[in-house]
Parts: sequence; structure tokens; C-alpha cells
Amino acid sequence: MRRMIPSIQSLICFESAAKHKSYTDAAQELSITQSAVSRQIQQLEDFLDIELFSRTRHGVELTQAGEQYYKNIKPLLLGIEHSTLDLMSHKGLGGTLKLGVIPTFATRWLLPRLYRFNEIYPEITIHLETSTKPFLFSDHIFDAAIYAGTPSQIENWPGAKIQFLMQEEVVPVCSPTLIKRHFPDITLKQNQTISLSPEQISQLPLLQQTTRPYIWKEWFTCMGYEYPYAMEGQRHELFSMLAVAATHHLGVALIPQMLLEKELLNRELIVISSLKLVGTRSYYFVYSEQNNNILIQKFIDWLEQEVKNFQNQVV
Repeated sequence: MRRMIPSIQSLICFESAAKHKSYTDAAQELSITQSAVSRQIQQLEDFLDIELFSRTRHGVELTQAGEQYYKNIKPLLLGIEHSTLDLMSHKGLGGTLKLGVIPTFATRWLLPRLYRFNEIYPEITIHLETSTKPFLFSDHIFDAAIYAGTPSQIENWPGAKIQFLMQEEVVPVCSPTLIKRHFPDITLKQNQTISLSPEQISQLPLLQQTTRPYIWKEWFTCMGYEYPYAMEGQRHELFSMLAVAATHHLGVALIPQMLLEKELLNRELIVISSLKLVGTRSYYFVYSEQNNNILIQKFIDWLEQEVKNFQNQVV
């Protein structure tokens, strides 16, 4: 049976003309003549038996069908291009993994360690893109994902294999300067540690996370202290933004300790209570149950070892 696939050349001409809404600009981008672009698009329309462009006094406009077709084929053409470049760069050896990763985890925990994976598997290229929500693996957006969520969120992820990585341990942190401003009589220990009570922490300005508006309320409740203003304070979307705000003395933030290695080492931030919010969310490695890619298993094995090394260091 003949596949219902138009020629790649006609699709490339259509994608470029749709993007620019101009045959002339498409011809310039593709280094061919305008008539060649027009001819390829005409062949595509004949193949589909559908008009993709309507001709106007000022050039061309996509029809409704053309708009939908452009939206659908654009990522597919990009995927073919990326796959081709990956194959060429590896000379047919190794391969590529495209991972969806939550932003702060990617920049603060995974990327600083990824060079070790590259040393072990130089033939494997990792592409990272940020993703904060579950998605369908049937859409082929990523090969796998590292996701932080609750067990119920993970269980409802369709068609996925789930590999537990570690629990999230959220701790209250702020700058030493903020402590000196609000508690001038408190002396920091030599290792810059301090242990404030929930009541003392409630006297500091709180920094809130937009996507988790109840996190401070959860922390105070877990500590047995009811604070009516636990949801007040500056709001920032990402943990990384909260960390920057906290280092600039704007308030105290609840952030997973694993994402603050640099700030804690440099004493830009200090943990101001040993009371942690544990187990609300965890980190998981997620991939399609139909994906038996050996590259994924290599990455999982490496990632689990990195998690184990990190946890041993923390202990």
C-alpha cells in the first residue's frame, strides 16, 4: 500500500511559505525560485485535493485547512531535522535522549552533575527541555521526564512507567542579614546554623511560591502552629526565583534543600529550622511503558546512583 505522504520538498516549501505568508520570502529562505515554491505548493494541494492558501492582492493567506495543516506538520518536520542532525553527529553510534525536566531541578541539581554522565557515555546526547506538567507520551514530546508531584498525580499519568527517585524535603531558608535585622540578639553558630521556632519564623516576611500557594500553611500546620497570615507575602513562580529573593534579604522561603547546594555552601542562605516538610511531593523518572530504549535504562541507572551519592552526602 502506498503511504499517504507528500514529498518532503513540497512540505518544506509549504512550511516556509506558511511561516512567512509569502512565496517570495520562502524562495529566499530556501534558495530556490519563487516559481519553484509555487509549483511545489500546487503539487501539494493537488495531492491533498485541498486549497492551503488563498491568493490576495497583497500575497497569500493560509486557509483554515492550511492553518491546521501547518500547525500539525511544523513540529514533525522539526523532529525529522533534529533526528537527522543527531544521527549525523553520532555517525550512527550512541543516540539522543530528549528529557522533560522541571526548571529548577534541571538548573540546580541535574545540570551540575550531567558532565559525569557525559564522561561515562560520550556517545549519548541529552537534550533538556523544561516541563512542569504531565503530558501524553503518545504525543512523542519527550523520551522521558523528571517530574515532581504527589503520588496521585503520578498514578494518573497514562501509559507511563514510574521510577521513584527521592522525596522532597522542604526547609525554611533566609539570608543571615535578615536574621540580624529581625533578631539582633541571636548569635549565629560558627557553621552559620540557627534553629528558630515556628512562632519566631512567623515574625519574618514570608516568600510564597505561586504554584504552591498553601506551602507555608502546610509547614506551619505540620509544626503544630496555626498562623493566620501564612499565605501572605511576595509571590514568585519558581524555587530558583525564591532563592534569589531570599539571598537579597526579601524574606524567608520554603525550598527543597537539594536545590540550594551553592547558596548554603557560600553561606548566602542558611537553614533556620531543623523542622522539614517531608513527603508532600517526590521526584520521579517517568517514561512510556512502550519505550524499551536501552539509552533510557542507562540514564536511569546513572541517575539512581547520583541520587544515592547525594543522599549519602546529606546524611
